Amino acid sequence: MLRRDRRTITAGEPIIASASTAGQRLPDNASLFLDFDGTLTAFTDDPRATRLEKDRRARLRAVHDRLEGRLAIVSGRALDGLAERIGDERITLVGSHGMEARIDGQRESWASRPDTLDEALARLAAFAEAQDLLFERKPFGGALHWRTRREHGDRAALEVRALAQRYALDVQLGDMVAELRAPGGDKGDALVRLMRRAPFSAGTPVMVGDDLTDEHGFAAAQALGGQGILVGARAATRARHRLADVDAVWEWLG
Repeated sequence: MLRRDRRTITAGEPIIASASTAGQRLPDNASLFLDFDGTLTAFTDDPRATRLEKDRRARLRAVHDRLEGRLAIVSGRALDGLAERIGDERITLVGSHGMEARIDGQRESWASRPDTLDEALARLAAFAEAQDLLFERKPFGGALHWRTRREHGDRAALEVRALAQRYALDVQLGDMVAELRAPGGDKGDALVRLMRRAPFSAGTPVMVGDDLTDEHGFAAAQALGGQGILVGARAATRARHRLADVDAVWEWLG
């Protein structure tokens, strides 16, 4: 059992190796919410280098059309970086863990930046340089990545927590990353927001993701009568279903 944000995360069902072996398919009435890193693309040592292949971008467009627009990519990445990797402006994008969005080609901000954020991020960037860690600046926060410096992970997470306490900010932990961020919504809040709007309101929510940041999305989808689908083998999750890996996600989408 894993306690997070005062809510209990329990173990999910056995791993689904692929859509065919599971007898599962993407429901035609789905309102589909997909994480990006670890779900649509494999992790890389440098997240700035991650790209989505041309044929997979085309498949996303096909899924968007099949679901009559009820497709959103919900990511911790900054919105601009996410838009660069997805391309098609018809696809709804949510960046910064639910703090900013692009809907029908128009940008929306769903959070505010505290006055303390810039000073805190400057300190975090200086720490990253001193420790030779990758620092990723975002509109509502900044992240330390230690995939290539795994021995610094504990210290990096402690630094993010200390700065969060000092500057009254939030901490978002992920796979070899810790993010210092403005207080505000999460992926679950983003899913609920979109489910109140057309065309998503006409469907049943399905959230697919791999990391701790996606757990709020799983809980929100299932509370609204839909599904949470975990990608990978992580044991503790709110999701009720699984797909084995990124390739299994694309097989399922196909």
